[in-house]
Amino acid sequence: MKFFFISMMAHCLSACAIAESAQLNTYNASIGIVNHTNRYIYATRVGSDAGGHAARYSAGIANMCCVTLPLQWHSGLSLMVQWDMPEGTRHIWKKKEVIVEKYGKPGSVYLHFFPNDEVRIVVTDWVGGSLKHPIQPPDEPSN
Repeated sequence: MKFFFISMMAHCLSACAIAESAQLNTYNASIGIVNHTNRYIYATRVGSDAGGHAARYSAGIANMCCVTLPLQWHSGLSLMVQWDMPEGTRHIWKKKEVIVEKYGKPGSVYLHFFPNDEVRIVVTDWVGGSLKHPIQPPDEPSN
């Protein structure tokens, strides 16, 4: 019985060490929304994490918590994105698996929404409205 107990304790401790080392390879990134469309985005989700909302042609800051990402980008990294773009009082949810564009260092996650349901995800330290942001801020067309 003593051997069984010692064996179980060693197994539990090694499992904790594995989980801890796995956690060291990831970080929690805040989520920001950048809307390049003429429609209001009522709500967003990234995986199971809530995002935010965005007025038409607006760039916000990453102030919603959070999505877990690897410290280093790898090929095939993607996130499930859901967003609600209502028409009148009717909510219209859309859903899409989106590739995370290559990043060199950890930063905030910015969801960029474009016409025709195009979505891009970038990881950066620059806020959505900055001219240094990887994707230029939205520009409302002049009438």
